[in-house]
Amino acid sequence: MSYSPTAYTPVAHLQETDRVAFMVKVYQHLGLALASFMAFEYLYFASGFAEWTYNTVAGSGGAWLLFLGIFMLGTWIATQAVYDLENVGRQYGGLFGFAAVEAVIFAPFLFYVFNVKQSTGDVWGAAVVTAMGFAGLSLVAWTTRKDLSFLRPIITWGVMGALILIVAALLFGANLGTWFSVGMVALMGASILYNTQKIMQSYPAHAYVGASVTLFASLMTMFWYILQIFTDR
Repeated sequence: MSYSPTAYTPVAHLQETDRVAFMVKVYQHLGLALASFMAFEYLYFASGFAEWTYNTVAGSGGAWLLFLGIFMLGTWIATQAVYDLENVGRQYGGLFGFAAVEAVIFAPFLFYVFNVKQSTGDVWGAAVVTAMGFAGLSLVAWTTRKDLSFLRPIITWGVMGALILIVAALLFGANLGTWFSVGMVALMGASILYNTQKIMQSYPAHAYVGASVTLFASLMTMFWYILQIFTDR
């Protein structure tokens, strides 16, 4: 989502100190979203919810479709709250809500990695690779003078195509394989590049909560597929 320049002054039109201050707040709130995600995940594991979700979806394409639907609905609700620029409390509610929904969709996967596959190292390895990739992509988006708006249709059609493949795989029990995960990592890399530049060019200075959630969504999807690559080795 972007904002109309007629209603708000984009960060890109502000002084450099203001632009830097905005991005610092964006990354601070991205860190808050990540911390919230980990806190929710801890609660899900401690309460037994993660084990229950794993037992529910393991080998069941229909259950995974239900979880995917819940995730998409929760994402939509949280996004509407995040972009309510006149209500800061609702924006934070959207951020925490999105972190909770992300933790739900990750719960069965992480339970499998930690308790079934017993490969904790894969999680830490994927987290390090994701962090390094995100830092590198952010630096490129910050320093490049190239207009990255051409990535938008690629990302849009790529995400739509990926969703169709995921649904088809769940319905027919197909395995999309490692190359699909590699493709999704590349797609999320493009999303991080595009969104980092977009929030500078179209977001107002007080929209740092919404900007952080935009990056959080791409970051977590990238982490999901990098972890998938690690576990598929």
